[in-house]
Amino acid sequence: MKRFILSIHIVLASILLQAQEKYDLVIVGGTPGGIMTAIAAAKEGKTSVILERSKHIGGLPANGLGATDLQTRGATTGLFSEFLDYNYQYYLDKYGADSKQVILSKNGFHFEPSVAEQTFIKMIDKYKDYITVSTMRQFDSEPRNVMISNDKIYSISVVNRNEATIETYTGKVFVDATYEGDLAAAAGVPFKIGRESQTDYNEVGAGKVYKYWAGKEQDCSTHIGDNAIQAYNYRLCLTKESDKRRKIVKPLNYNRNEYTSLAEDIWLGRHTGAQMENVTDKMMEENRMHIAKGNQTKIPGDRWGIHKIVNMYELPNDKSDSNNQHLSFVSTDLPEENWPWPTSSWEWRDQFAQRLKEYTLGLLWFIQNDKDIPKHFKESVKEWGLCTEEYMDNENFPRQVYVREGRRIEGEYFFTAHDAIPIADGKRPPIHSTSITSGHYALDSHAVRKREPDKVNLEGFISYGTVPYTVPYGVIVPKYIDNLLTPVPVSASHIGFSTLRMEPCWMALGQAAGVAASIGIDQHVKMKNVNINIIQKKLIAQRATLIYFKDLTVDHPDFAMVQYMGVRGYFPEWVANLDALVDKATAKLWTRLSGKKVNEGEIRRDALNRIVNMLNQ
Repeated sequence: MKRFILSIHIVLASILLQAQEKYDLVIVGGTPGGIMTAIAAAKEGKTSVILERSKHIGGLPANGLGATDLQTRGATTGLFSEFLDYNYQYYLDKYGADSKQVILSKNGFHFEPSVAEQTFIKMIDKYKDYITVSTMRQFDSEPRNVMISNDKIYSISVVNRNEATIETYTGKVFVDATYEGDLAAAAGVPFKIGRESQTDYNEVGAGKVYKYWAGKEQDCSTHIGDNAIQAYNYRLCLTKESDKRRKIVKPLNYNRNEYTSLAEDIWLGRHTGAQMENVTDKMMEENRMHIAKGNQTKIPGDRWGIHKIVNMYELPNDKSDSNNQHLSFVSTDLPEENWPWPTSSWEWRDQFAQRLKEYTLGLLWFIQNDKDIPKHFKESVKEWGLCTEEYMDNENFPRQVYVREGRRIEGEYFFTAHDAIPIADGKRPPIHSTSITSGHYALDSHAVRKREPDKVNLEGFISYGTVPYTVPYGVIVPKYIDNLLTPVPVSASHIGFSTLRMEPCWMALGQAAGVAASIGIDQHVKMKNVNINIIQKKLIAQRATLIYFKDLTVDHPDFAMVQYMGVRGYFPEWVANLDALVDKATAKLWTRLSGKKVNEGEIRRDALNRIVNMLNQ
């Protein structure tokens, strides 16, 4: 046994000696979450390397997701707000304050893919002495690529895809910022894939669900869990401007049979939305005759032209963010076939990515050219094509698959739907004292299965409302590995993950990971033992929002105080209302929380400042 342990130590020492690079943080994945981790750490004086498999950093925002998914602006701030400011300033500087481009940018929330990539590069460049970006570095999710001793990662090995060589990186803290959770899995962190049953956590939308879009669940829903994951697609950048439009060409492996059912949907006006509940067979046949006369669809809620198959968001410079169409039975999502992705090799993933690309181009070609599509419908769709100004090294097609859900690591806290839903009407969701960001998006999952006969919608395609919520630190702290953080493949149920998976939230969690890692390095403690009070104070200093208030922004002079006290339960309401007087109920609550006497009739701001001063003594 002693001889075995000694041999391990010898191997470990050998690998460390051969390591090419040493950093404070080693970050796998050049996603926005990984980028913000590096920047936040740099602000604390820590060095990082970002290891990105492709030639480009930026993940989905740099690959078509140009309409930011955040329901309440101001709920998530910090480095995400800096990202928005850079986008907005680009359009302001280049086109002028009164330009259409500035208007369409919506204060930086809408942007072209190439602009997002340049924004990330500019943000990193501010800290070029601290951040190294290494592209074309592939991490394969196998235990042999991670050197671990005493629950601590010492080094990882990656493939330099340019030179076909192995590189080894050592660090004090490692960060899994991949969409798939590859590093955490290779390190032996337990993870979840698929859907929980409703009986597991009593979550709305859990398990197998059939539901009209924006409508009611169907009786055939069982809410039983399985291994299904929501569909992936590409976020396309389309344009109808002839001087920058690339014609859609039939792909090599075109299969017409994959799309033929869409033709009948167009003629009948059939879709998956709630308005179909009141549409009769007679109305659909009348729609067929109506279209045959050269008219557009008259079925309530139905879409026409390109909008039948993609959901379009207008971006500056006559471009679009074209996502899967929620109302269509056949769109750019490719359910079922992506299920192996989270745990598969990069060889398999590359094959699927090519399959998805050809499927997507085939869909566009079908709807522009097929004999069964109404002529005036085809003519309207033919106005659109891929934008020649984007992805110029990839045939103007996005480089990144939209991986909506990969592995979900098991962390110190497991986030479920209940963490994003109000505890009562008009109230907040549970307030987490360890919050590292506020977030807000629906509980939103794309379909997990393809079209099924006699079903009125796609199984698993769901959305349920939420309100701004707090996200506890524990969701990015994996079990069993002491120096690993996972701000992207976070700890959550399928339903809980469906709201956390938005890029603004991932950026905020990345920022928190960078701050936590820096503190942990300085204090020589495990990531799970980093003082949350210090994390929160540093995040607030970096203008991050930990808990959302309707009447207070990051520029408010009392922002820091209200944030700090807010996550400690002093504000169960949605407003801070600092100029109001303390009522009886509030006096009782604040006295209990602080252990200090708070009197009814005091000005709320004065009472809070007095509590803070006493607590800091």
